[in-house]
Amino acid sequence: MYNLILGIVIALSIVMIIAIMMQPSKQNSAASAFTGGADQLFGKQKARGFEAVMQRTTAVLGAVWMILLFVLAFLSSN
Repeated sequence: MYNLILGIVIALSIVMIIAIMMQPSKQNSAASAFTGGADQLFGKQKARGFEAVMQRTTAVLGAVWMILLFVLAFLSSN
């Protein structure tokens, strides 16, 4: 059981890395690197389309990943 969950966690980690890398960049220019994203603080817009799907996917994958890690920690303590 431990080895199966460990394999799932490793596969999920790779899928999460791919999902994070597929997300579109939020910085439009070199100037936004110097502002630190302050212009996006007050002009926050809701994500739509592909960006929204990728955000939800990343959040779900992260939650499942954390739950599986807690299960692995519990199984390794017994």
